[in-house]
Amino acid sequence: MFKFSNMTPGEVRRLTRTFIIMVMDILAVAASFFVALWARFEFRLSAIPAHYLATFLTIIKWWIPICIVVFWLFHLYNSLWSYVSIDSLFWIILAYSMLLILGVACVKLFGIHMPRSFYFVGYFLSFLCTAGIRFSYRILRRLRQLLDTSGRRFQKNVMIIGAGEAGCQLIHEFAVSPQLGSRVACLIDDNPGKKGRNLEGVRIIGGREMIVSAVKRYNIDKIIYAIPTSSGATRREILDICSTTGCEIQVVPGIFQLVNGEVRINALRKVSLLDLLGRDPVQVNLQEICHYITGKVVMVTGGGGSIGSELCRQIAASHPLQLIIFDIYENNAYDIQMELHRTHPELDLVVLIGSVRDPRRLDDVLGQYRPELVFHAAAHKHVPLMESSPNEAIKNNVFGTYKMAHAAREFGVRKFILISTDKAVNPTNIMGASKRLCEMVVQMLSRRGGTEFVAVRFGNVLGSNGSVVPLFEKQIAEGGPVTVTHPEITRFFMTIPEAVSLVLQAGYYAKGGEIFVLDMGNPVRIDDMARKLIRLSGFEPDVDIPVVYTGLRPGEKLYEELLMNEEGLQETANSMIHIGKPIEMDDAAFALQLKALEQACEENSPDICKLVAEIVPTYHPGSH
Repeated sequence: MFKFSNMTPGEVRRLTRTFIIMVMDILAVAASFFVALWARFEFRLSAIPAHYLATFLTIIKWWIPICIVVFWLFHLYNSLWSYVSIDSLFWIILAYSMLLILGVACVKLFGIHMPRSFYFVGYFLSFLCTAGIRFSYRILRRLRQLLDTSGRRFQKNVMIIGAGEAGCQLIHEFAVSPQLGSRVACLIDDNPGKKGRNLEGVRIIGGREMIVSAVKRYNIDKIIYAIPTSSGATRREILDICSTTGCEIQVVPGIFQLVNGEVRINALRKVSLLDLLGRDPVQVNLQEICHYITGKVVMVTGGGGSIGSELCRQIAASHPLQLIIFDIYENNAYDIQMELHRTHPELDLVVLIGSVRDPRRLDDVLGQYRPELVFHAAAHKHVPLMESSPNEAIKNNVFGTYKMAHAAREFGVRKFILISTDKAVNPTNIMGASKRLCEMVVQMLSRRGGTEFVAVRFGNVLGSNGSVVPLFEKQIAEGGPVTVTHPEITRFFMTIPEAVSLVLQAGYYAKGGEIFVLDMGNPVRIDDMARKLIRLSGFEPDVDIPVVYTGLRPGEKLYEELLMNEEGLQETANSMIHIGKPIEMDDAAFALQLKALEQACEENSPDICKLVAEIVPTYHPGSH
């Protein structure tokens, strides 16, 4: 038996609200058709013939239940009063279209005889009442807001950039959510045909050239960028202007939010640096990625790191037969393990702790699980730290890669993809030189046949552990100063998901021996990046937050390169992925050099950098 005691307070409120609307509908339908009959006889009750009144009473007791059932079938009791919209009106029209068909059928079938105006006027008034009941809440709230505007001070004035569907939805939500303490004061849109017009009662004052003056004129506190379909260049240009205003800036997440009808204030996010890089998101062929990963046993070394963990996420989404995460850092491995258990409960996931420098451990793991694909992301990557511990860079990066690659070849791995870096090109630091040696190792092993060994080279990734953006954000949060090594230093940037997607697609193209070079777009001045982040945080550089230049760190270059002079460049099916031509080298001599280098670094030789420079002629330690 149904009991109110078993219902939550929210369910009781919803049931009560539905009952109230249903009673109002019953009264509205009855009143509409009675008024129609009354109006037919000039609003004189005594003039209505008795048989018409009797017929009215007979048919209305059947017509009301029919209306209620149709309203229920067309979801007119499920919508929220605060959010009724054009969609709600559409469902009302559909419901009354069905009622029109049923009404005509009943009149013909049962031979009902009433004045023609009774049907038309009653139907029309009933439609108006049904719509009015559902829109009354919005109308009353809107009237109250208009009346209260002069007497009530809002906490924040909001400017929305984009007078489209996303902007319309946001205006609506601000209008029905007074608890937010904000109002949309004006709209900005570059379409000259929209200037001077109103959207949901808010005026469109002009294009982007009006942003700065409008902020002062309307005392704007927050700017919302609501053009999810805009290009990267347009987004960057407009947000660059917004960043000079000192306002809080938020953006609509993306076009998928519009498709799903999820443009909500609580879904807005802060402007990220990617919004200011001025390019569109990287596109990859997901079918190609899935084609060679689905149903395969895949191993990721360094799977708990920034790049490694994102590799695991995207590989898991491609439905491998089994995913093996191999990492020496248990905390990182645990974090990604818990995440994947939550997001991909169907995944056959194996998480193992171990070092790529331990050949016996590698033999055990590869011998037991027999991976077909290996993504090698395990490495020491911090340039200044490796400058002070160069032997560790060689032990982990070079010989960890060599031992991992050798084990992969011994146990029949089909593809081995090394994660490399632009710092391997004409390196000035031991970390970059160690990664260049890794590239040489996989090229040498590729020429021995069997496993397809390749390297994928890209620049800095936004948000990775130890990257510059989190450092700047922390410094800004602490009140500064923000430290930049040199005013002219530049770097290539890409998001972690973008870089990993391209790595996975490059793996599809791999035939063995290639060095894939990812197109990182245009280099970005770190000084510009720091100043934009300061402005996005609501401060003025060198006024509220000082920018201090600390000088280049040991091994640091002013700019990075993605290709060496000796390497040619071949295109692939993806314009963002290029192939660097393998450099000719004496494999036998290189193998002997590796043996000598391994002995030297195991002995912690103070001359390790000189030995590396003899093997990697493009390595120039100490130069910038």
